[in-house]
Order: sequence, then C-alpha cells, then structure tokens
Amino acid sequence: MQHMSESVFAVLCQIVGNSQIVLFRRETEDIREKISKVNMRMVMVSESWREGFRLKGSDIDLMFWLNNHRVIMDMSQSEYYNTANTTLILSDSSESPPGFTLLQLLTPSRYRDVQSACVIMNERVHISSSIYRELTCSAAMPNSTLHGPCGSGVVGKVEYDIAYCFVSDFWPLSASSLIERCHSWPGPEVINDIVRSGCHFVAIGHPLGPHEHEEWRVSFSQAECKLVSSMNYCQFLTYGLLKLFLKEVINQQLEETNKLSCSYHMKTSVFWALQQHTLPQLCPQNFLAGFWVCFKLLLRWVYEGICPNFFIPQNNMFVSKVHGSAQNRLFIRLHELYKKGLACLLQSSSIRTYIIDGLYNPRLTICTDEKLIAPESITDTEIFHAIDQNLGIRCHHVCIKCLIIVQHLILSPLTEYQNIKLQKVTVNIFQHMAFILKNMQTNTSGNKEIYVADKNSSYILKLAAKFGFVSDLLYVAMFYYKTLRYMEALSVIEMTKVKLAQPYLINGGRVDREKYTEAVGGKVLVYKDETGCGT
Repeated sequence: MQHMSESVFAVLCQIVGNSQIVLFRRETEDIREKISKVNMRMVMVSESWREGFRLKGSDIDLMFWLNNHRVIMDMSQSEYYNTANTTLILSDSSESPPGFTLLQLLTPSRYRDVQSACVIMNERVHISSSIYRELTCSAAMPNSTLHGPCGSGVVGKVEYDIAYCFVSDFWPLSASSLIERCHSWPGPEVINDIVRSGCHFVAIGHPLGPHEHEEWRVSFSQAECKLVSSMNYCQFLTYGLLKLFLKEVINQQLEETNKLSCSYHMKTSVFWALQQHTLPQLCPQNFLAGFWVCFKLLLRWVYEGICPNFFIPQNNMFVSKVHGSAQNRLFIRLHELYKKGLACLLQSSSIRTYIIDGLYNPRLTICTDEKLIAPESITDTEIFHAIDQNLGIRCHHVCIKCLIIVQHLILSPLTEYQNIKLQKVTVNIFQHMAFILKNMQTNTSGNKEIYVADKNSSYILKLAAKFGFVSDLLYVAMFYYKTLRYMEALSVIEMTKVKLAQPYLINGGRVDREKYTEAVGGKVLVYKDETGCGT
C-alpha cells in the first residue's frame, strides 16, 4: 500500500502540478477576475480551470452574468440597491424542487435577451430559463450546441462550456444547513466567506419539476472553488485522481447514457468525506486510502440512486440521470472495479506504468518531495508562461478603468504570485493604451497633437518594457515601425536579440535547466522577473 501510494502521489504531482503551481494558478485567476469587473458582463472561470487543474483534455468552463442585475431572496433585501441603475430579480423557490427556483423580474431590464425571455406566470413577469439559454448560448460562440445550462463547442483544440447566468449577493435559505454542519472542515472563516459571496443561477430547470422551462438551478460554483482551495495538497490530489479515474477507467466501455455525467460527482464525494471526517489524515505514504474512501462512497450512492448535493442535500443529483437500467449497468461496472481493489487503478493509462514500476521494484525509493519531482526551473517555466495573458482591451476608457482597479489592487495586500501577475497585467494595459492612442489620431489631427500623442505612446511602451518580459521590447520596435522610424525600430530589435540570447532565458516554455538554476536558482520570483527570465 505505501509503495503504491507513493508511486501514484509522485506521478500526480507531475500530471497536476506541485502545490506551488496550483496555488499560483488560483491566485493569478483572482487578479484576472478583479480586472474583468470593468465589463458590463462579468466573467468567472469555474470548475477545473479555476480550481487549479490543467489536465490534458479538460474543457474550460465560463460563467457570464450582467453586472447590473441582482437576484434577491426576499423583498426586504431590495433596500440595499439603487433601482435606478440595478435591475432586481426575486428568487421564488416555493413551487420548485430543492436546488431550483423561479426568477421574477421586479424592475425593468434594458437588455434585449432578458426582455425576450420574459413570460407571464400567475400574473407576474418571470424570466424563462429555456428561452434565455437559447438566446444567450446560441450567440455566445459560432457553432455552439446546448449542453445542460451551457453553450458548448471547440476553439482550436480546447473545448468550452459557457453559461449565462444571474448573480445574487445573498446566500439561499435552502442551503443554510451548510453553516450548521460544517465545524472542523472547511472551518468557520471559509464558511463565512462562502456565505458572504452569495451564489449564481444558471439557466436550466429540474427535469421533473412543475416549471422545467422556467426554473433556474442554484449554482455554487464560486463556493466550490473556495472549498477546493481550502483542501490541503494531498486532498486536492485525491480529487485529481478521482477525476482521472472517472475519465480513464469508470466511463470506459460504458455507453454514453450509462456514464457518470461529470467530475462534479467526484468532487462532491470528496466534500462529503472531508466534512464527515471519513477521509483520513493523508500523506504520500497513505495517499490511496483517501481515494478508496471516496470510491466506496460513490459506489454506495449509485447503489442507492442518491447523490446528495453538498450545499442542498435534499437535491438528489442522480435524479433523471442515474436510475433504472442505466443505474444498474453503472453499479455493475463500479462493483467490478471495487472487487479488484486498488489494482483497478492499473486500468488508468496515465498512471499504470508508474504503479507497475513501483510494484516490480519494491526496494526502489520513490521521491515524494514536490520540489524534487517538479524542479524550480520547470515550476517557473509554467508560472511565467501562465502570466503572459492578453486582456484584449479595445478602447481607451476601458484602459483607464483597468488602471484604476490596478491602483486599488496595488494598495491592497498581495501575494508574491498576485504581485507578479498584476505587474504583467499592467504591462498589457500600457501596451493597449499606447496603440489605442496612436489609432485615435485622424487626418485632421494637428502636428503638435500628433507629436504629443506619439511621445506619450512611446513613453508608455518604454515604461511597460522596463518591468515586462524581454519580448515586450518588441512593442516599442513595432511602434517605431508604425510611425516610420525604421532605424530606431531596428536598434530596438538588435537590443532585444542580445537580451534574448541570454542562456538562462525561458523561451516559449523551454529553458536550459542547468543555466537557469545557475543564474537565478533560489531567488524570489520578483527578482527572476526583473532579471528578464521570461520572453
């Protein structure tokens, strides 16, 4: 057991990423979400990507909502909003199954999709989930198809699920049991944060509910991310192993209708095991014990046909999905795997080789030190690669709004990772601003006006290059080329080539590990960034 646990732990560190990389992914996503508040439509990356996973073949889940629309749970909460600039929506779950609700439009909305989705029920205006889903998801991306509450499709090699929803600043009464039963895990601070953050409502009704086409499902995606973040690294890897096991083992050889629909059931099993103290104190030496506890819980749920939602236990997530003959076939599949014991993991293509190597070499010492499994150069390569993200800003006033948010964030407590991410975001804003200013010039612009604008743009780009990556110097060269200063552009290019020739540079995800360690090994991330390690 110990040898096998250590083998699986070591390979998952490589597949999922060490704790430093996972933490970096989460914290930098926090910065991206804060910057995105400038838009009328808020966007949140949910599920695996937001939780810190970058598993091969995983899709990206996005949630969009209107920033000036708010859902309230009772009429007394309307006093917290200015209805002149905020559209209010009332959640009415009195006639809906647990976890679902009707949304009544209280004040007019100026958005066409909301207006077009309105239906009259009991002499009141409600927003139809089916109509809203059809309107928003079909317009989200070309060739999108409806999948649950989402519009699904593929861009390049990446699959996406986009859900258009509504947000509430309040915690639903139907989920109040979470506060009462969570004492030791995840702890009162996390629970208070979750409750203060409210919830969302996604456009899909209960298939057996009285108003399937009008109902909305309560979504706790934001709360789930906070729960996953409160897990320690071994617990997080247990969840990662269950995701792999679902994809590569459980759902293999099963017809589409008999498969577990998503990894959400796996995540739910980890939540319940942690909250009910059935998950042991995990470490690399007993790592697989946690996996086995969650697998047995899942097996019991399939046998009983009941998978209780962690936030609203009365909401059985197996209803209409895992029942009848499909339930029987799924249980038989899971029970066959259960009878094999931990050897069932040998059916996972990602980890089979590592388990076999460990079993055939029982005297082999398996490294479970994260820092040795994922060396500093590899960790930093992923970090610098993930930092480089284009914001896609298209107008001057959005640049200003972004800079105001950056200014507020700089004055707030930031982690090392968030500071580095914010630095690169600022560089990106400056670059957009410089070229937007240049493009704002017209044929009627005077010489002095053009001179001042060019001077400002050039200054902004040089400032960005000072605390950006080496390759950010090329934006200065592009600006000189655009303004017909070809010799100056060539000069910047030559200087960039010299800097890019540094042997320790991280270039497109590749790096000379030995040279990198020799040059900046052991240094803090800010120093590496200032040294110009990234391209």
